[in-house]
Amino acid sequence: MSKAMYALGRLKVGAMNKTEAAYDKHLALLQHAGEIQWRKFEGLKLRLADNTFYTPDFAVMAADGVMEAHEVKGFWQDDARAKIKIAADMYPFRFLAIKAKAKKDGGGWEMEAF
Repeated sequence: MSKAMYALGRLKVGAMNKTEAAYDKHLALLQHAGEIQWRKFEGLKLRLADNTFYTPDFAVMAADGVMEAHEVKGFWQDDARAKIKIAADMYPFRFLAIKAKAKKDGGGWEMEAF
């Protein structure tokens, strides 16, 4: 008898997945080194339209005081990419998509600016 496969779904609001938790540790190191001033997981909720919001994974204040919205993704779904592009057009923040690099590729983080 085979088991049906189900999607894991979203975590509760305020709960980090493994990739987000690893990136939070990376941000903590940057904060300790003075490269960023502040970070907050799910610290912003941006209105894109009536009943349509975008909550970046991390709100970050860079060392120069510029506010950034960091979106951590393992892979992109079309609606998520559309939301970050719309938000980047509407709000005066620096929007970055963050993707973990494979260990075989040296590890670390790959960034894409919007």
